[in-house]
Amino acid sequence: MFAGFLEYSIPQRARKKGLLELELHNLRDYSANRYKSVDDYPYGGGAGMVMSIEPIDRCISALKAERPYDEVIFTSPDARVLDQPMANGLSMCKNIIILCGHYKGVDERVREHLVTMEISIGDYVLSGGELAAAVIADAVIRLVPGVLGDETSALSDSFQDGLLSPPVYTRPPEYKGWKVPDVLLGGNDRLKAEWRYEKAVERTRERRPSLLEGQDASRQ
Repeated sequence: MFAGFLEYSIPQRARKKGLLELELHNLRDYSANRYKSVDDYPYGGGAGMVMSIEPIDRCISALKAERPYDEVIFTSPDARVLDQPMANGLSMCKNIIILCGHYKGVDERVREHLVTMEISIGDYVLSGGELAAAVIADAVIRLVPGVLGDETSALSDSFQDGLLSPPVYTRPPEYKGWKVPDVLLGGNDRLKAEWRYEKAVERTRERRPSLLEGQDASRQ
């Protein structure tokens, strides 16, 4: 499931530059039973299977024996939702473990004793945490210094300043009568910056007004 993600675009570029090491670990390799299973029926009954604590503990302990980790992250739909400030903070970490949730979840003792951080990518349920882990990794990897060609590119992304990004245009300046705003074609950088800020606020007010409410509250 991770092959395409790792071999494409920015993650691939980061690995080739030596700025990123990303290793995949199969929990079945840490299972102590002969069937190499990593799940079992839940105590108390109920539908679904639960990931067992033993192979997870064995895996995390083995990795921690090799190097220290800043965070051990568990992907779960009931966790705090990933946002840009969270990604910014994780980009400063040196080593991270991401544990992918699956089935009906993990034994609660994993969350109580082995995990340091839990992240959701939205209020919905996926078949497994692999896609969520890929989203988290991609959001973090692009912020690592040297990964993007233009170091300032990530700074102008949506949410970095609490606003959505303003509209962007490229050539040609006119197509089918649809024109690029004149201010972007001129040479006045101050006016361009003012236009971008005004449009960012306008777009945020239309699409994500809650972001502006947060800014307004912080100013009071």
